Amino acid sequence: MDNPRRSSPLRLLGGGLALVAGVFLALPLIALILRALADRAWDGTPAETVAQALLLSMATTAATVVLAIVFGTPLAYALARGRFRYRRALITLVELPIVLPPAVAGLALLIAFGRRGLLGPLLLEADIALPFTTAAVVLAQTFVAAPLYIRAAQVGFQAVPHDLEDAARVDGASELRVLRHVTLPLTARALAAGLTLCWARALGEFGATILFAGNLPGRTQTMPLLIYGALERDLDAAVWTGVLLVALALAALLASRWLGESRSAN
Repeated sequence: MDNPRRSSPLRLLGGGLALVAGVFLALPLIALILRALADRAWDGTPAETVAQALLLSMATTAATVVLAIVFGTPLAYALARGRFRYRRALITLVELPIVLPPAVAGLALLIAFGRRGLLGPLLLEADIALPFTTAAVVLAQTFVAAPLYIRAAQVGFQAVPHDLEDAARVDGASELRVLRHVTLPLTARALAAGLTLCWARALGEFGATILFAGNLPGRTQTMPLLIYGALERDLDAAVWTGVLLVALALAALLASRWLGESRSAN
């Protein structure tokens, strides 16, 4: 058995390092909130400007969530249940945008969907211009945020016991009914947690958006881009918008943790 006296210096060192890490991670957020309260940043902030960016962010992130559900769910199911060649390579490729530098993500989108990009001529023939439009904001957010949902959904599908699905099939249920009444209900919390993180990531997306969609007020200027544009000319607007984003991100994180803990408890 270890001597408590011998282990106390190590505990003190560990506690000190933990304290420094906690203060370092919390201090910038506390400073931002205190600055907003001290300067009453909301008083000097043009309500119309913030409301415009907030509404655009809500609309584009909602579209991102819908795209993630419609296209990401089948992909996650295929990655979780499929046994095909190059499956691991595909999983890696799908998850790569999670760790990809935002500037690289924006550049890749431009190279793929820009006027001179890979699909540019085809889009021009169809009279579709994506860069520097609201659609470009949605595409940028989906590219960097949807992999979070796909990853969570894949883990959720893999956790469903095959015995329950097999039992439903033995009872005569079709594959669609098994998916609807067995698989999806058992993965609902995992899917919801993944969607929450996907939405939060899309809400905070900046780098890929400004490269692919630009920073046009009322058209492509989401809340993170409003902070970037207001830093030099209106610090109060930047601070207040930052506090709003912190509050929304905190709500999303708490919701995701609650869903995860509830799933574990069940």
